Amino acid sequence: MLGIKEIQKIIPHRHPFLLVDSIEELNPGVSAVGYKCVTYNEPFFNGHFPEEPVMPGVLVIEALAQVGAVSVLSLEENKGKTAYFGGINKAKFKDKVVPGERLRLEIEIIKSKGPIGVGKATASADGKLKVTAELTFILGK
Repeated sequence: MLGIKEIQKIIPHRHPFLLVDSIEELNPGVSAVGYKCVTYNEPFFNGHFPEEPVMPGVLVIEALAQVGAVSVLSLEENKGKTAYFGGINKAKFKDKVVPGERLRLEIEIIKSKGPIGVGKATASADGKLKVTAELTFILGK
């Protein structure tokens, strides 16, 4: 299990944009499972939405991408690089994410050629599917 400090050694994200609290499973360059504990104290809840706090879908996608980046950047040949978005495909938002949920973030790298790859991603909470997407990444320095 990787905690915040270990995650920060792999990816460059920091508070308030680090959206992964832990990595439970890690198979470098192949797959990863991480978690985000969604609390009412998240800064985006002040405006999204004040009467009914909902985690923005794009931030759920970003959290998934960060878990994927941990997997890809854990490979020895990718250490010190940055994983950038190259595309978001087939994104489906099945249910809202609200304070108090522990978001399970799963990604499997399904294609990889040179510095470009694609990950199949799912986010769920309490066994209920929240988001699915295919995320394309590009590795840079």
